[in-house]
Amino acid sequence: MSFNGTENYITSHDLRVAVNAAITLEKPLLIKGEPGTGKTMLAEEIAANLGLELIQWNIKSTTKAQQGLYDYDAVSRLRDSQLGYEKVHDISNYIVKGKLWNAFEGEERKVLLIDEIDKADIEFPNDLLQELDKMEFYVYETDQLVTAKNRPIVIITSNNEKELPDAFLRRCFFHYIKFPDAEEMGKIVDVHFPNIKQKLLDEALALFFNLRDIPGLKKKPSTSELIDWLKLLLAEDISPEVLHDTRQKKVIPPLHGALLKNEQDVHLFEKLVFMHRGQR
Repeated sequence: MSFNGTENYITSHDLRVAVNAAITLEKPLLIKGEPGTGKTMLAEEIAANLGLELIQWNIKSTTKAQQGLYDYDAVSRLRDSQLGYEKVHDISNYIVKGKLWNAFEGEERKVLLIDEIDKADIEFPNDLLQELDKMEFYVYETDQLVTAKNRPIVIITSNNEKELPDAFLRRCFFHYIKFPDAEEMGKIVDVHFPNIKQKLLDEALALFFNLRDIPGLKKKPSTSELIDWLKLLLAEDISPEVLHDTRQKKVIPPLHGALLKNEQDVHLFEKLVFMHRGQR
């Protein structure tokens, strides 16, 4: 079982090697990279390429590791007991399976995505150490040991919002998705806009990478934002000449709201434009 990429997702050689190494080692693959570089989409494409079911666990600041295993719904059981329902005598009726439990079940191997693990509390990764290592956990309410029938392929993403514990990192295979260069970005754009004119693409990419190179930007525009911007350029029929003039005169790009996402970065760009004009 090996991942070879898909038509809808452009992968580097190093990323394919990392995915297949994690599959061979049966270790979670920890993926880091700038927001918008396709970390979440990677898990979707791995599942599609290998023909496996994808189970997605989106992590929030309030998420606890226990929720990935199971939850005991004591409130529903109390309510049902007050109504005299017979099912209250079987506590398993009130055990709600979590994402890990679902990933452990079934005769077929699955892909489990733990998305943006760095959003959770610092103890969250440590609380999952044993479950991800041994691929089993204990349900105390039903005196049951849940063991993975087929070890799932685990993809974990992080935006580097906080450091992950060393003990957790030791159990993972790590890969950092580098931001695509202009050539690779052109291939990514071609997937979304196969009929885009080369001259428009060249001018748009030049403007895009110029923006990313501005020192001091709070949020650099990402791949997903480039795709949105190109969609708007095509919808508004913006010509390559307009983009060329924009780049030469160093003025703010048309439809820049798709690229610059906060007022500090817009003000920074406007300041640089003003300074450029003052030097002429």
